[in-house]
Amino acid sequence: MQQHQARKRFGQNFLHDEGVIHQIVRAIDPQSADKLIEIGPGMSALTQPLFQAVDQLTVVEIDRDLVQFLQKKYAAEKLTIISADVLTVDFAQFGDGLRIVGNLPYNISSPLLFHLMQYADQIVDQHFMLQKEVIDRMAAKPGDPLYGRLSVMLQSRYRIIKLFDVAPESFTPAPKVISAVVRMRPLKADRPQAKDAAVFEKVVAQAFSQRRKMLRGVLAQWADHIDWDAVGIAPTDRADAVGLSQFIALSDMLTPLLAKTEK
Repeated sequence: MQQHQARKRFGQNFLHDEGVIHQIVRAIDPQSADKLIEIGPGMSALTQPLFQAVDQLTVVEIDRDLVQFLQKKYAAEKLTIISADVLTVDFAQFGDGLRIVGNLPYNISSPLLFHLMQYADQIVDQHFMLQKEVIDRMAAKPGDPLYGRLSVMLQSRYRIIKLFDVAPESFTPAPKVISAVVRMRPLKADRPQAKDAAVFEKVVAQAFSQRRKMLRGVLAQWADHIDWDAVGIAPTDRADAVGLSQFIALSDMLTPLLAKTEK
């Protein structure tokens, strides 16, 4: 099993750099009683030190060959293996106080981040290795060319902190991009939030659907219901100039209209 062939369809790039592994584990700072879940353990570069640090560890792995490898390597009473596509996993089953970590498959990073958002109330923190550009997009602010739907949606729910970059040579096979590690901490219940989460998501998605166009054009179908001055947005603004609080105000203004059409 030492020569497991990385599979492109699973987006596999196995971390092998001991220095980077130690950096990530230090950033996570696992405690014995933590309810820790690792996504995509692969060849167990992170799994090994995490397994040693906690009383119980749960991992989610889609590759059946790697599941067998993990089953042989680790004691079943301490390591719970969920053999599944992580996008189908219901994290509600694990209860509250979750700490989620992983070297995420880059080909499903955005869908996975959105999947996990629905469980944010149960999560203490998330530490992920991702493509550097994705993390830069996650943390981008208005006016940044990378600022977009991913930035707004994730920042509405998490405090996002980029920790450090990771060079391609730290992996086998080496990816063609620079990677990075991010810490995500869910914001508390008193955070600014829209009255209707589904409407907020719809408004943000529509606003960025044609990001080079002015919002008065992109949101033309709702224009009669928007008081631009009241929400602090100029109709000539583009979506990448609009901050989170303004998107919340815009969403709340459109909720009476869009909540009806959703039903």
